[in-house]
Amino acid sequence: MRYSALLTDLYELTMLAGYHDQGMHERPAAFDLFFRNNPFRGGYAVFAGLDNALSFLEDLSFDGTELAYLESLKIFKPAFLSYLSDFRFRGTITAPAEGTVVFGGEPLLTVEGGLAEAQFVETALLNIINFQTLAATKAARIKVAAGDATVLEFGLRRAQGPDGGLSCARAAFIGGVRSTSNVLAGMQYGIPVRGTHAHSWIMAFPDELTAFRTYADQFPNSCVLLIDTYDTLKSGLPNALVVARELKERGYHLAGVRIDSGDLAYLSRQVRAAFDEAGFPEVQIVASNELDENVIESMRREGSRIDIYGVGTRLATCAGVGGGALGGVYKLVHMDGEPKLKLTSDVAKATLPDRKKVLRAIAPDGTFILDLIALKDEEILPGALVFDPANPVQHVRIPEQARLIDLRQMVMKNGSRCAPTPDLESSADLAAQQLQLLPEGCLRLVNPHIYKVSISTGVNTLRLKLMNRVQSKYRN
Repeated sequence: MRYSALLTDLYELTMLAGYHDQGMHERPAAFDLFFRNNPFRGGYAVFAGLDNALSFLEDLSFDGTELAYLESLKIFKPAFLSYLSDFRFRGTITAPAEGTVVFGGEPLLTVEGGLAEAQFVETALLNIINFQTLAATKAARIKVAAGDATVLEFGLRRAQGPDGGLSCARAAFIGGVRSTSNVLAGMQYGIPVRGTHAHSWIMAFPDELTAFRTYADQFPNSCVLLIDTYDTLKSGLPNALVVARELKERGYHLAGVRIDSGDLAYLSRQVRAAFDEAGFPEVQIVASNELDENVIESMRREGSRIDIYGVGTRLATCAGVGGGALGGVYKLVHMDGEPKLKLTSDVAKATLPDRKKVLRAIAPDGTFILDLIALKDEEILPGALVFDPANPVQHVRIPEQARLIDLRQMVMKNGSRCAPTPDLESSADLAAQQLQLLPEGCLRLVNPHIYKVSISTGVNTLRLKLMNRVQSKYRN
């Protein structure tokens, strides 16, 4: 699917026109895309959306219809519109692999190229990366809360438009929710599709048992019955047991039952006991209805017997405290061979200047110790002193026994991909592996352990130097 070049904010085009008019458009520049705070007040985020972002960059161009629209606005000069007719992204992208566990303050994408191309792609990249990283993180939190149970994504009808539904299914898969009710996502991304039926199916027949029998006749190998249309325990459960026996007599088995209302934890225990007593321990219990990580964790504490959680609205909309939007930003960090700094009165919000690398210190047992943001060419060894970016007075040393790895690699050069693109399964596996390697407490839903993200001596010294230079200039 091609994203239109007009998937942007107007100010990207007005800045682009200004750069072109001033002859600045080809001056070399670098931008960092990052978020400041972990979403959902959690202990981590799961990076997602890179493949879509790279596809956007590869296909970026203005077609005749788009150029005609821009001309109709009567705010752009003919010379600029002519320039846009040949506009392409020919820059470089450095990024982590999708599925990498990341943290606030770390550069995710670094975009390098001419000032015009590197600036113009800001809005689209933020649109793609912000939502998919947020959705992947929400999915990971839900999957962690569900433990060994399966989680099914079926938020399409509540998602933020068709593309939101597709992006959510894709990102949720990376985060650990490896099935969806979204058939288009199944076709487009190869995600396994699953589903049951609606209450309207039951209501369309003379009685519940007839509806169950008809559905079982249609899908004897994958029959999941919705048992709460009228009364879960007095009607739905007994009728589902009848159909389970009938399927068994025909050489099939009832795959599961779904509960969509009521006290799900209590009902799941009653339903589980009934099927076990009747000799059907293989029948799975599916629960749905406004579920998220907090509700799931609570139900598990109460001893629920749910095998599959169907999560829709609160996953597709990334609802929850600290959710709704990731808040990723895109900042100029280098131009014309000089580091650039955005300065505010709050040192924690001052950007980290220059082109950088992100290193992860790993303990001998494979667990993560801390992440470090260093200058691109700065040599960092175990034992090095590292600083808190919000309070540089606080510092620690990287343990001597630690192993350092670079979290990012160049994935696009001269506007073309230059590294293999992992499939979704590999990205989901990476996320699952990395979540297990976080320090104890990082996966807690409430008041998680805060994973340390530090800056190097080089970054700290350069930032302080630039801050002093800017402050001295404006004091005078």
